Amino acid sequence: MAQKQKSFPNLGIGIGLRPPHYDDIFRLQPNIDWFEIISENYMVEGGKPLEVLDKILERYPVVQHGVTLAIGSAAPLDYEYLKKLKALTRRTKTPWVSDHLCWGKAPGAHYHDLLPLPYTREVIDYIVERAKIVQDYLELPFALENLSSYVAFTQDQMTEWDFYGTIVEQAGIFMMLDVNNIYVSSRNHRFDPKTYYENIPIDRVIQIHLAGHQDHGDYLLDTHDHPVRNEVWELYADIYPLTGGVSTLLEWDDNLLSLEETWKEALKAKEFQTGIKNE
Repeated sequence: MAQKQKSFPNLGIGIGLRPPHYDDIFRLQPNIDWFEIISENYMVEGGKPLEVLDKILERYPVVQHGVTLAIGSAAPLDYEYLKKLKALTRRTKTPWVSDHLCWGKAPGAHYHDLLPLPYTREVIDYIVERAKIVQDYLELPFALENLSSYVAFTQDQMTEWDFYGTIVEQAGIFMMLDVNNIYVSSRNHRFDPKTYYENIPIDRVIQIHLAGHQDHGDYLLDTHDHPVRNEVWELYADIYPLTGGVSTLLEWDDNLLSLEETWKEALKAKEFQTGIKNE
């Protein structure tokens, strides 16, 4: 396990690169460890987005995270998309690329949402084949992120953690583990979140996401517009040491805070990393 983890850099704590923060980043040049970008926002021929990105790259490491691959969709893999994605990786020198374990496309339609998949052997085989192709094509480590879950399928044959873990192991890819999503799903489906992270190949985790959610009583909604809840921080405190120490990102996508406040919220992660032993 340790050997796999040491092959990936621990970039420290990062935040998402968001346009309202651009001016403060360039003016203040804060000591933020790294930024995560939404790949699709910069998969363009030129113009302001790439000007900003190049300026960020002069000072900060950047990691790419995608939202439209929709690897579980019935539609064929989009090689034009992958070509643009790969070109961007050459520009950013991202150490890995991640997207979501979901579907969202059908022939002739793109739903622009992260839709859940049934946990079946057939779906595993389908995604494993496609994930191998993506990782080989990009020539970079490829990671899939677990979703927040709100529904279950009657044809499910296993738990989410078995489904997720089997895919990454059989495909030889990695986990972009969202701790908030584990907690949200655990409340919505009434399982013990500890059971989730104790039954995945934790050595395959190369990055962690943290975010806030809304509590609607009967269910939780992953919204990325609130501070990280105490229950999620407690899970992070358990999970982070098990990974050996991996890059951690705070996602905040709506009702944005100032750059200073966002970074202050992200830095709370350091309080929960003390379980790591210095080697």
